[in-house]
Order: sequence, then structure tokens, then C-alpha cells
Amino acid sequence: MSIKQTATDIDAPPTLRKGRLGVMGIVFFVVAAAAPLVGMTGAVPIAIVLGNGAAAPGAYLVVGLTLILFSVGYAAMSQRVTNAGAFFAYIGAGLGKHLSSASAFVSILSYVAIQLGIYGFFGGLISTQIGMLPWWAWSLLAWVIVTFLSLLSVDVGAKFLGGLMLLELSSLVITSVAILIQGGPEGLNFAASFSPGSIIAGGLAGSAGIAFAFAFASFIGFEATAIYGEESKDPKKVVPRATYLAVGVITLLFALTAFAMVTGMGASTVVQKTVEYSTIGNVPLADPAAVLFALATQYIGPWMATVMSILVLSSLFAGLLAFQNAASRYLFALGRGGVLPKVLSHVNCRGAPSTASIVTSVVSGLVIVVFAIFQLDPVLNLFYWFSGLAVVAIVLIEILVCIAVVVFFRRNKGTENVFQTTIAPILSAIGLVLGE
Repeated sequence: MSIKQTATDIDAPPTLRKGRLGVMGIVFFVVAAAAPLVGMTGAVPIAIVLGNGAAAPGAYLVVGLTLILFSVGYAAMSQRVTNAGAFFAYIGAGLGKHLSSASAFVSILSYVAIQLGIYGFFGGLISTQIGMLPWWAWSLLAWVIVTFLSLLSVDVGAKFLGGLMLLELSSLVITSVAILIQGGPEGLNFAASFSPGSIIAGGLAGSAGIAFAFAFASFIGFEATAIYGEESKDPKKVVPRATYLAVGVITLLFALTAFAMVTGMGASTVVQKTVEYSTIGNVPLADPAAVLFALATQYIGPWMATVMSILVLSSLFAGLLAFQNAASRYLFALGRGGVLPKVLSHVNCRGAPSTASIVTSVVSGLVIVVFAIFQLDPVLNLFYWFSGLAVVAIVLIEILVCIAVVVFFRRNKGTENVFQTTIAPILSAIGLVLGE
């Protein structure tokens, strides 16, 4: 029996499994990457203490609005370019191959860095709650499971993340509403949290800038809507809808919950109480998750704190899987494009970029081992260090994407309007520069 293959069959570049994800499937991945409970337990306490205090919710709102503007041009580009390496593909379309390749490596750096930060937070938190094993053992256990799931079909991951995300969002909304209804010790102080003067108090080069940096860190992963374009059912419709929906949900949730946390502690005493709740021994912010847990206990009951302590672990795990997928798809796209070895473009029988995913896991696993050998702290070192690195990297790439959108549409006129192609990207770039 002879087997016939056409030249097209042999030479066709590898592709990811198409038609696997709809709007909600992609939104699940994106919101999971943003990991709302991680942001509220890990980033918000830092933004309050080291940043602009009671105005931290305002910083989240401003960052969210900036990224909504960013999404306008980003979604417009998704109509023209569909690629698993969304950022570097868009930069390549607008600014050329050299900047594109460089930006791809920076994007991978940012995703691996934030994933490493989450591994540290996960290991540190679960070792504090459960004990039994050192933090690095828990981190490596999560690493094994994440690696396994990343090799399965992407829709399996979407279903898994979807269930976790709904529970996570419900716990945050219920806790926030309970606090806001009861009003906290000082009532609802919108001026302290959302007035322009409060938000920029301390200066962009000072405490306000720190708040913006950790707010940006909480949003990392929202751009993954376009990364999954190749695997979506209709990229030109699904990606824009998923982008706007994901950014809108994340912005509202973060601003609402952060405001509830400030209200629960009182605007005038929020910094002192955050330090009090998060201190272990004499080290402030060593256990930032304790802040939200304490508020849940006070305003709802110990049972909610217990539920949230479990869900924050699932949130961390969901974030690990989402960033594993994002980093591996960038490596896949670089391998397919010839920038990195072709072996990275291998797709397994389930349609997942298996080689790229394994490489991503090897890198993250080695870093965890190094931090364990040198006995570095999983939260104060691994989480804080790599989160900061990820923010700088991803914001720089987002600024380049804004410029690329403007340049691309100047060269390639279409049905898009001037707000999509010029005004929104420029305003977003300005906001990103100021926030950086």
C-alpha cells in the first residue's frame, strides 16, 4: 500500500489544534492568568503599604482603563494577524522582524518570571497553611501537575480553569459586598481611594509609582486572548470579544475588591492594619494573604477565610497553568518562525506545543531548585523579585505594541476607524509610560 503526501502536506508549518476555544474558554484562561485572588492577597497589600495607601483601588482602576484603551488597538490587530505569539507577531507586522524577535524573548521572560513568582507564592503559602513539607517541595509538586496538564488539549485546561475561576470570583464578590454593606470603621470613602490627588500622591517616581507597578503586575496575562487565536473557533470575532470582556471583568473586580479591603480596614488606618495583619515575626508583608483572610473572618466569618485560603491556592495553580501555556506558545511560535530551533514547534497528538512546554517547565524547575539550595525566601525573594521583573518586561512590550499598531495601520489602511488605529494606542502608550 502506498502513502501519498503532497508538497503542501510535507511543507506546511505545524499549527495548534483549531476550533477548541470559544469566547468564554479564552476568558477563563485570561482571568486565570490574572489570578484575582493572587492579586488581592499578594499585590494589593504591597500596593497599600509601599504604594499610595488608601488610593490603591484608584491605581487599579487607572491601570484597568489604560489597558482597556490598549485593548482597542490590540483587538484591531487581531483582526489582521492571528498567531500564537501575539505580541511579537504584532510588533513584527508594525516595526519589523528584528524588534519582533527581541520582543518575543522579553515576552517569554515576563511570562516565565511571573510564573516563577507564583511558584514562590504558592509554595510559601501552602507551607505556612499546611506545613509538613518545605515550600520548594510544594512548588515542585505543583510544577509536576502543571507540566502534565500543559501537555493535554487546551480545552481540557479551559474547563479545569473555568470551574476554579467561578468559585474564586464568587468568593471575592461575596466578601467585597459584605464589607461594603457593613461600611467598615469609617464608612465608604470614595475620595480617599479614587480622587486624582489621592491616586498620584507621592508621585509617579515614588509611592504612587509602586502602586501602579503592582497593579500592572495583577493584570499580566490579559493579553493572552490573542495568544489563543489559532485555537479559537473564529479568531476575528472571538479574540476581540474575549479581550474586552476579560479586561472589563478584571478591572471591575480588582477595583471593587481593593476598595472593599480599604473600607474594611478604614482609609485612615489601612496602612497600619495591613502591616499588622501581614507581619510574621518582625517582618512586615511576609504573609500578605493574611490581610484578606482577616477581613473575610471579620465581616463574614471564619468559614469564608477557610474557603478563601483553599481557593487562593487553586487561583495560584490556575495562574501557573495559564502562564505555562502562554510561555510555551511563544516558544512554539518562535520555533515555527525559525527564530529558535524547529523542534520547539512540535505539536503532540492532543494539539499542544509539547516540546515548548517541556522546555518552559525545565527552566522554571531549575530556578525553584536554585532558590531552594540557597535557602531564599519564596515570598520576599522569589515572588517579589520575579513579579517586579515581569512588570518591567511586559509593560515595555505593551508600549512597543501600541507603537506597532499605529505604524501598521498607517501602512495598511482598512475599515478600522482612527480611534482604533491611532488615538487609543497613543493614549494607552502614554498611560503605560507614566505607569512604568
